[in-house]
Amino acid sequence: MLLYATRPVFPWDELDISPTLGTIREALRAIPDGKLLATLNARRHNGCNTYPVSVRWGVLLLPIILRHPTLEACLEELRRDAALRLLIGIASEGAGPNGWNRTRFLAVLGEAPDLVLLRGIFDHVVQRLGAAVPDLGRHTAGDSTGLRGRREPNADRVAAEVADGLPQASGGPKEYKDDEGRVPKVVEWFGYKLHLLVGAQHEVVLAYHISDTEVGDNECIGPLVEPGQGHRPEDRIPTWAYDKAAGDTTVHELRYEAGIKPLMQNRSCWPKDGERGEAIGGRIPCHVVHDEAGPVYCYATVSAPPVRRAMSSAGHEKSRGTLKYRCPAKVQGFTCASASKCNAGKSYGLTVRVAQELDLRRFPSVPRDPAIRAPVQWAHACRAGE
Repeated sequence: MLLYATRPVFPWDELDISPTLGTIREALRAIPDGKLLATLNARRHNGCNTYPVSVRWGVLLLPIILRHPTLEACLEELRRDAALRLLIGIASEGAGPNGWNRTRFLAVLGEAPDLVLLRGIFDHVVQRLGAAVPDLGRHTAGDSTGLRGRREPNADRVAAEVADGLPQASGGPKEYKDDEGRVPKVVEWFGYKLHLLVGAQHEVVLAYHISDTEVGDNECIGPLVEPGQGHRPEDRIPTWAYDKAAGDTTVHELRYEAGIKPLMQNRSCWPKDGERGEAIGGRIPCHVVHDEAGPVYCYATVSAPPVRRAMSSAGHEKSRGTLKYRCPAKVQGFTCASASKCNAGKSYGLTVRVAQELDLRRFPSVPRDPAIRAPVQWAHACRAGE
């Protein structure tokens, strides 16, 4: 069997270690920053203009384009390379800004209205890229990571940021649990949380949101997927993979309304080996149950003891808002002791439709594969005669 893999839009392992000046110039020109720079220049105070806005903006972008790990590494290259300095408007070796100038410039960019203009630049670039790459954002993934920061000492500035709805730096821990529920590793940092929506195929960030460390991942899903915000090419997210941190009911309701199919594992909240059948309801037989993750099972009650098997998924019926399952014996072609009782002579076999509205967490549009779940033992005796 041949497996074909599509390369991402940006194959990071093949990018030039030292891009040419022409490549750098084209990268700088591709950023729609005219409105931002005009606003910054209009707000400049009278007095010394040692480092123009365009120079400080260029020094901010160059470490990203050149893939320097630190600002100092970029400043050292600027001191050595005269052609690179002239590209962003630095006249001589000693005329470039230092780290303190960059810190103050970042503080300015983090306030209104410059922060809104920065997000507009990001959104515009994503929209342009989406027009050039038709399958950008077709299959996505989300997660969060820690950003290190420092506390703002100016109380007035803090009050102004809070009034603007900006998060404040705080301490945050992240626990990593093993399969047995123990916590072998804890990571702590002081700063913020960065929430990302990424195109899984091309490895491109489509949307981002920054919060304080106390905000859960599930609370920041809305800003990443809300339509009309310009974060992503519209109507282009059929699937989104995330970990259990975003698996609450509110998130699943939001995704269901947006037509996004979630790919995630449910949190374990039920008692061990728990399963339910009464929640399915309707005309479904009492020997059809589901476990905490959502896969649907049927019991061959004629056998002694009863045998549980995963029902065969027949897909998602969007018009009905249901998940369809069929008799596994009919689909897979094996002999079941309860076949005559369950199928009642039907060639197609027993059909079960589960309404997603019963529990969007457990019955998403992409049915979960029971093979990834640990076997669940028969937790309660089968009713006599069922």
